[in-house]
Amino acid sequence: MKITVIIPAAGSGERFGGKKQLKRMGNRPLLFHTLKPFIASELITEIVVVVSKDDVYQVERALKSMISVKTVKVVAGGDTRQKSVFNGLKVSDKSSELICVHDAVRPFVTEALIDKVIQACDKHDGVILAQRSTDTIKKVMNDQILETLPREIIWRAQTPQVFAKQALQEALELAEAENILRTDEASLLERIGYQVGFVEGSSMNIKITTEEDWVFAEAIYKSLNND
Repeated sequence: MKITVIIPAAGSGERFGGKKQLKRMGNRPLLFHTLKPFIASELITEIVVVVSKDDVYQVERALKSMISVKTVKVVAGGDTRQKSVFNGLKVSDKSSELICVHDAVRPFVTEALIDKVIQACDKHDGVILAQRSTDTIKKVMNDQILETLPREIIWRAQTPQVFAKQALQEALELAEAENILRTDEASLLERIGYQVGFVEGSSMNIKITTEEDWVFAEAIYKSLNND
């Protein structure tokens, strides 16, 4: 079975103050650390990296010098993550049966997590990684608490998220036609009736959004690399 991974990396990094996906961690750009387990995974046959149009040439040249064992395509993204994923899907191998989508700024995903979420796809239209909430969750409006949600039913979505290619394409096409914008691909499948499952992720599989996240990420990186 052919499986394409799409890495949306076209964000401008407004909350971070720059394109964190291209910032160096150790001696490599963050994006390379994110790609590394997908390069190593025997289940992934193709990698599509979606970047801003201004970065296509730079990233394409850098990845060609780093990666020679697997097909890598670099394409221009859109003004939202959703559009970027759709652009990546359009250039994916026509014979790919599964599409794996992973945040460019989750650099600590492992081969084991990738394999785990892919293997679960034989029972669902799509599968995501998710982590139990360890916090008490409040539903609020303005400065007023409306409700305390049962913590045992709250899970925090992570990536990779893996979908049957046909289902993901339908979900993205309908969302575009109906002007629907969501923050992850699973929610697009859920809204049109596809069945999306989950497997437990890892607390190490963090997403770097803010400068504070970068501090935590560097600590994790140093602990993993004994720097």
